[in-house]
Amino acid sequence: MSNSGRRKSPLVADRRKPKTKPKAAKPRKARKRAPAKRRGGNVLTRTVFGLLRWIWRIVWGVGWRLTAVALVILGIAVAYVYATLPDVSALLDGRARGSVTLLDRDSDVFAWRGDQFGGAVNAGTVSKHLRNAVIATEDKRFYLHPGVDPIGIASAVRINLSEGRGPLSGHGGSTLTQQTAKLLCLGTEYVEAEWDSEAEYVADCRRGSLVRKAKEAIYAMAMEVKYTKEEILSIYLNRAYLGGGAYGAEAAAQRYFGKSAAQLNPSEGAMLAGLLTAPSTLAPTSNIERSQNRASVVIGLMRNQGFLSASEAAIAVANPAELSEAAERQAGGYFADWVMSSGPEFFTRDTTEDVIIRTTLDQRIQRAAEAGLDAVFDEKLREGSKAQAAVVIMSSDGAVRAMIGGRQTKVSGAFNRATQANRQTGSSFKPFVYATALELGYSSQDTVVDEPYCLDIPGSGRWCPSNYSNRFHGRVTLADALKYSYNIPAVKVAESVGLDLVRKVASDFGIKSDLAAGPALALGASESTLLEMTGAFAGILNGGSSVKPYGLVELKLLGQDEAVMGAGGGIGERVIREDAARELTWMMSRVVDGGTGARAKLPGREAAGKTGTTQAARDAWFLGFTADYVAGVWMGYDDNTPLTGVTGGGLPAEIWHEVMVRVHEGMPVTPLPMTRVQERPVQQVQQPQVQQQQRDQGWQGSQTRQRQRQDGPITNILRQLFGG
Repeated sequence: MSNSGRRKSPLVADRRKPKTKPKAAKPRKARKRAPAKRRGGNVLTRTVFGLLRWIWRIVWGVGWRLTAVALVILGIAVAYVYATLPDVSALLDGRARGSVTLLDRDSDVFAWRGDQFGGAVNAGTVSKHLRNAVIATEDKRFYLHPGVDPIGIASAVRINLSEGRGPLSGHGGSTLTQQTAKLLCLGTEYVEAEWDSEAEYVADCRRGSLVRKAKEAIYAMAMEVKYTKEEILSIYLNRAYLGGGAYGAEAAAQRYFGKSAAQLNPSEGAMLAGLLTAPSTLAPTSNIERSQNRASVVIGLMRNQGFLSASEAAIAVANPAELSEAAERQAGGYFADWVMSSGPEFFTRDTTEDVIIRTTLDQRIQRAAEAGLDAVFDEKLREGSKAQAAVVIMSSDGAVRAMIGGRQTKVSGAFNRATQANRQTGSSFKPFVYATALELGYSSQDTVVDEPYCLDIPGSGRWCPSNYSNRFHGRVTLADALKYSYNIPAVKVAESVGLDLVRKVASDFGIKSDLAAGPALALGASESTLLEMTGAFAGILNGGSSVKPYGLVELKLLGQDEAVMGAGGGIGERVIREDAARELTWMMSRVVDGGTGARAKLPGREAAGKTGTTQAARDAWFLGFTADYVAGVWMGYDDNTPLTGVTGGGLPAEIWHEVMVRVHEGMPVTPLPMTRVQERPVQQVQQPQVQQQQRDQGWQGSQTRQRQRQDGPITNILRQLFGG
């Protein structure tokens, strides 16, 4: 069969039913254009604002770049300073000089000198009241800023402008950290060879220029990175100067209150914090009331900042801080000054070490001397008088127990009339004239004629001494001549024994000042200090040996047991025989017992002494001793104005009496080491005729010259001069 007639179906793919019906495409909506902003204002306004926007873009673009550069530079500077900062322990003691602590004879502290450092403390161990007072006073945002306080600076600028000053004059807005940086002198240590003086170095550290302030800020920020807040506060508390030679909180606490910095109460902490603004002016040893007033202001700040409650602040104000007993004595006064000046300079005035000096001072005797002087001056001196006085008390070996160099006893660094004033000695010199005679072998009962007497002095002419009373008393014993301080007998005796010998005896006893060459030597025309004269009288008390007054017993460096040096004084060589000294002591006891020094007589206790009044009463002296102590008193005006109605037997003798009564209070009575001589009547010459032999010898009883003598330096010299 054929398929040629059959029609073929077309080749078509099978129709597949779609799963979903395709959605018709949505027509694209035309985007609506935002309506163009209408430009307000005229062309000028649009130009100005456009210019401002352009300037702002430039300023902003340059500004943030410059700020970034400045911050980078600041960071580099801070990092550099950070790298140079030492460990905190090396920054606590920043003194260039050392300190001197003075101890009395009982080893109790009575004075400080130099730059006192009481030892390192940290902010965690000091009293919280001191720590809070410092923060309240110096930097109330201390724990909030990074070393520099922009708020504080802005406030300071505002205050300065409101008070009519420049923005950087007056209040500086320095943080406590910046103040610490200044105390550290920005890390520059004091090198003596690089500065004319330490004061110049300190002044350079405290400069307030803008450059210096910038450096200070960088250093402060580096410290904030390197140290904790407590460490920074510790450095400050240890380095800050708080007046009175005290550096650091511990030294100040000990100096003013006699206690540790950890034991301070609110009023004491406030007082120390108040000193930071002006330590020398506000120091309580300078003016306690001013210091207390400043402390009350600090207490108010502590109350406002929440460090004290209202009741605590009220109690602190009602009970202000008081000085300790040692501080009230004003750092040892004249005695401490004398010890410091008499010791080696490199261990006292200019020491770089911390030194401890044990001295001879007896604080009980010092108080007695001050009370005795005050008693007489308060009762006997007219109001407004400028007369001065000085007192020295020592043992017979020269150990000085008390010293007053002027009426104002609570001083430091003042002119010391006991050691620095050279004044004519007057009749207080006469014991050395009679000491020479007694050493030659004469007796206190030998006689000399008190009569008109003149000498021709080469180069000066005729000199005729007279007695204080302008009367003559005929023949008198040497004992009576000294008792009543007759001038003519003293001159005759001095001429007879030889002025050179009198000078030697006085010099060997310790009077080192230039002694007069003429016969007026016997009447005290030479000058000397009260310390020298008192030491010379101590030689009479100890039996005739020389004495070098001393106050330094032992000097040690802090932390060492071995003494660097010992006492620099004491008893020296014999000057006159002991029996001569004992007889002279008896003669001098009669001065007090009914003689010119009767006002010095002590109740129930033997005493010996000698008055002295110079020409026109410019100087008045009384020097004397008991068996226990020697004391000297001088009175006069600094400008040599004559005293009115005052002689050595007057106010000086009364001062001596008042002082020695207090010194010996409670002490057992000890008799004087003296040889009592049986007095014999003197046959008066009705019409005394001065013969050449009498003028040469000056007294009767020459047979006593042959009495047995003990060996001694002056005896050997006399034998060579006079034979025998």
